Amino acid sequence: MPSPTSTADPALSAAVRRLRTERGLTIEALATSAGVSINTISQLERAKAEPGWMTVRRVAEALGISLAELGEAVEREGRAKP
Repeated sequence: MPSPTSTADPALSAAVRRLRTERGLTIEALATSAGVSINTISQLERAKAEPGWMTVRRVAEALGISLAELGEAVEREGRAKP
């Protein structure tokens, strides 16, 4: 049986990773602050899973930014990749 292809957004993954590292947070610290598992953050940052709406909201909150600011970061990442 073939493995399912990921529909995760690589720009979201890159934006979350960049924002996390800019804030000096570990994956564990971000996961704890967002109230999600370490595996969830790891998969999100590697574009291995598409996060649900509440996960995205919690991650943005844990990063100290609004959803609009996260969206802008995702757009910047998307434009940076050819």
